[in-house]
Amino acid sequence: MSTKIDQLINMARNKNASDIHLTVGAPISIRINGELKKFDGVSEEDVHKMILSMLTAEQEKKLGENIDIDFSFTASSGGRQRVNVYHQNGGKLAAAIRLLNEQIPSFKDICLPKAAIELTKEMKGLILVTGPTGSGKSTTLATMVDQINVTRACHILTIEDPVEYIYEPKLATIHQREIGTDVRTFNDALRSGLRENPDVILVGEMRDFETIRLAITAAETGHLVLGTLHTTGAAQTVNRIIDVFPSEEQNQIRMQLSQNLRGVISQMLLPCANTERGRTAAFEILINIDACANNIRTEKTHLIEQVMASNVQMGMRTMNESLKRLARDGTITRDVALTYSPDKDELKKML
Repeated sequence: MSTKIDQLINMARNKNASDIHLTVGAPISIRINGELKKFDGVSEEDVHKMILSMLTAEQEKKLGENIDIDFSFTASSGGRQRVNVYHQNGGKLAAAIRLLNEQIPSFKDICLPKAAIELTKEMKGLILVTGPTGSGKSTTLATMVDQINVTRACHILTIEDPVEYIYEPKLATIHQREIGTDVRTFNDALRSGLRENPDVILVGEMRDFETIRLAITAAETGHLVLGTLHTTGAAQTVNRIIDVFPSEEQNQIRMQLSQNLRGVISQMLLPCANTERGRTAAFEILINIDACANNIRTEKTHLIEQVMASNVQMGMRTMNESLKRLARDGTITRDVALTYSPDKDELKKML
């Protein structure tokens, strides 16, 4: 049955798909350029077997205890996938499969702005890549980490759930730790990581209070920390971090963030005007200059976007500025730009 899952993955890759959804009792769904397309003709039994064929005996045991399983899966063709297997609708099996790129893309490949390249030159502090699920955060982080890998003789430690891209050590020494396989939790990995003499720490997902606290502490103690958050927009990202802390600690966190945050890259994937090109990314870039740091420290995060809009020469840009550029050069349509805009009235004036 493993050959059937391999065939499905190969078919999806040939269609430039990003995700596969397997559900016992429903058609297979494949996401192509952001849209789900359904494929009939596979029996419930075959779908069930395809899902189980990706699991080890230990993973299958956990699944039997109603524990969701996150893992990476390598097809016979060599391609890597990020997989989540779970129960739904009364215990029927389902799986979400993210198809990962074999090669880590370059800045040029993903059109990442120059300001993001400059952020990789920072020696310490916190860099955040944010956006909704499926917006390419992991790919952006991998590109940034590989840039450090080829330019700096340092120790890079990645903490991921699961490991997505495999880095080939170049100038850097790299250790990749997978949650559930190499270490129990993100918190355990971060705590022990500070004793493993890293220069750069990649935190695959800053998903809870303790992980965020430890990441900020690591940034404060002289490490360059890169992480992701499921937020949209730079100002919202700062607010989200502050809000996870108890009210009596929030002033201290504002101070720590104002001093240690280096930048926020917020991104979305949008359908291209030329459908053959698939999707392109729109980026919002915050560089934590003195004006931004002061707004964070004094509870004026609502003014951050104004600072970004007035410091374009420093590499900053708002999401509307990015959408305007993509629409004007014809990469995306005006309608798509307005659909994804956080402030449609402002973007109409800009266009």
